[in-house]
Amino acid sequence: MSAASEHTKLPAWLIWFNRANLLLATLSGMFLMLVLGLVFVGVFTRYALAMPILGINEVVQLASVGVVMLALPYCTSYEGHVRVDVLDGVIGRWGRFLGDLMSRALSAWVLSVLVQRAWLKMLDAREFGDTTNMLGIPLWPFYAFIAAGMSLCVIVLAVQFLIIAIGKGRP
Repeated sequence: MSAASEHTKLPAWLIWFNRANLLLATLSGMFLMLVLGLVFVGVFTRYALAMPILGINEVVQLASVGVVMLALPYCTSYEGHVRVDVLDGVIGRWGRFLGDLMSRALSAWVLSVLVQRAWLKMLDAREFGDTTNMLGIPLWPFYAFIAAGMSLCVIVLAVQFLIIAIGKGRP
């Protein structure tokens, strides 16, 4: 093994983490394709054939949960979120450093609370058999998507916090 390939070898936990992140992003993409197909079919059948599909809105809403929540950690890890750098020049290097740390810490904390709430809601929905009104689709898997996506996002934020804190720069 060459020195260059040994240096670029990632730890096993990071490989698994990246795989989980990519898997959730892939599932998100599949949900997005489902939403696009359903909306197309729904619009076509409603306006071209005058035969609306009952319950299609429920499926689109639930698939949208999958699109957003499963893509969240991937988007966070590649810094795809909207960020405004209006004050960067004014607050200087240390202000940016503290702001980057604080934003990740606060985001991780808020998402941790939401993960706990989503997990508890998932357990309740599973225990009581909560379903959608029209089609009777079980809701607990979608609460699980919310909890999984936000949990992985908390890990992404924690890793970014550590990278910034040890001085390896902005991730």
